Amino acid sequence: MAVVHAALDLGTNNCRMLMGTAQGDGFRVVDSFSRIVRLGEGLHHSGRLSDAAMDRAIEALQYCATRIERRPVRSLRAIATEACRQAANGAEFLDRVQRETGLHFDIISAREEAALVLESCTPLLGSGARRALLFDIGGGSTELVWVRITENGLPELCGYVSLPVGVVTLADRFGTAGFDPGGFATMVDDVIARLQPFEQVHRISQEIRQGGVRLLGTSGTVTTLAGIVLALKQYSRPAVDGLVLSRVAAMGALDDLRAMGREGLARHPCVGPDRADFVLPGCAIFAAIQTLWPAAEVVVADRGLREGLLMRLIRADRARTPLRPVSHPRREFAGRA
Repeated sequence: MAVVHAALDLGTNNCRMLMGTAQGDGFRVVDSFSRIVRLGEGLHHSGRLSDAAMDRAIEALQYCATRIERRPVRSLRAIATEACRQAANGAEFLDRVQRETGLHFDIISAREEAALVLESCTPLLGSGARRALLFDIGGGSTELVWVRITENGLPELCGYVSLPVGVVTLADRFGTAGFDPGGFATMVDDVIARLQPFEQVHRISQEIRQGGVRLLGTSGTVTTLAGIVLALKQYSRPAVDGLVLSRVAAMGALDDLRAMGREGLARHPCVGPDRADFVLPGCAIFAAIQTLWPAAEVVVADRGLREGLLMRLIRADRARTPLRPVSHPRREFAGRA
């Protein structure tokens, strides 16, 4: 029987699970799950996770635990990111998660988050670039990873930053103002100001002018832009993951999304009602990145933390690193890597 590994990522907006078996240099997916839970809803104003948000997340995690129980999972790691890092009751909430689902979550650092994003996206960096800028537009934060490509084609992390601004935090701060041209421009300016210190340290705009810099984005924002460019009738990961968009095409798709209005976004097959309020905040972050670092192309990645986690679990298993077997997550979590 194939060895199964499981990764869970509890973010500010989404709860995601991925289960897979080793296959070649990667893995074969045997089960996956993603649900918008809006864990960080209202966090910007209150500093705490709300009862409703925690209940939504618990419900999704109970479903994940049930799916994990059905398979002989050898190793499992579950991580929480910005919402639980920032919330005054983040650790208290994760204690409740363990009591009610049996799943133990680690609150990972911004650096580990950046490293996991890089790990999952490395196969998309391709050849020919000397530098790469990866960005992950999340619910509560945006991670930037500045990478040097070595002579043997491997990425070397040169710098990273986690900005406390994501689609949920911007939506909370600006509300419906983002649907107005002036409000959207204000969001973009706000994000540019937050990006400037990273630019001042690494001089990325100068590197882009010299050429050989690959821009790679992993988030619902960039995959939605790709879906718009491709005119997809329904979202397709195989069509989107690894797609190279010209800057002109990406910004054209962004303009198309802005022109739809909230109702149009809710009806669009690549957006839907659950994401309608978060698309334009994500577009504002993307526009800020493109304004400060106007690379000619952007590579689209439909992959992220859970894929990076799964690859680490598989490598640890291959190296025969001791991993406690997972027998029943509701009784006791095991298998931390």
